[in-house]
Amino acid sequence: MKIDLSGKTALVTGSTAGIGYAIAKGLAVAGADVTLNGRSQGTVDAAVKKLAAEAPPAKVRGIAADVSTADGCKALVAAVPDVDILINNTGIYGAKDFFEISDEDWTQIFETNVMSGVRLSRAYMKGMLKRDWGRIVFISSESALNIPTEMIHYGTTKTAQLSISRGLALLTRGTKVTVNSVLPGPTMSEGVETFVQDLARKNGEPVEEAAANFVKQNRPTSLLQRFASVEEVGNMVVYVASKEASATNGAALRVDGGIVNFIA
Repeated sequence: MKIDLSGKTALVTGSTAGIGYAIAKGLAVAGADVTLNGRSQGTVDAAVKKLAAEAPPAKVRGIAADVSTADGCKALVAAVPDVDILINNTGIYGAKDFFEISDEDWTQIFETNVMSGVRLSRAYMKGMLKRDWGRIVFISSESALNIPTEMIHYGTTKTAQLSISRGLALLTRGTKVTVNSVLPGPTMSEGVETFVQDLARKNGEPVEEAAANFVKQNRPTSLLQRFASVEEVGNMVVYVASKEASATNGAALRVDGGIVNFIA
């Protein structure tokens, strides 16, 4: 199977690094014209330059906009009025005791993780339906199913993404538009890599050993027994965004390394 996205346009939010960048790169390599997004113009420009060098002759552009706000989403849509592929990747997280999570914390994480995808899907999905082709993918998490007690607010937003994704998929009945969610497990993004390196120094062990021990201790049900790479997650998203995935719609697709300990 050869995935060819030539002639398709894609927007990946939160794509200057980590999983978002890996998704953007995968889409670009497959031939899509890709728009990167981040909050800072400097980081966006750097990511565009990097991607253009890594995936020639892909057409890459970048738009700096804070999609955790209504104004930021509006500005992004004004700059990019239509896309064939929307990847709702922007998200924040952070461990915090439930009794210490303030209303402001709840609002911030909900606006970022949930409302960014709601607003952008609302803006782009009608065009997809009119053209009778499109892909919307929400980057959720295994935490949507295994709610982490140290991040209940985060898990809640990831579960909400599954509901929104499924609901939007129902609106595509009989069309060539699909809406799906992808659920990564522990993934070795730049931030996680820094965390693991610090952990390795603290424990006086090799980085690889520190990473493996962290997964075994904190995600004992993992079948992979290691962090996934951002490319491994990106590969799933590129497939879901492809023409070849036309029969996959309304699904929650796990790239969690087998952490979720049930079948469905």
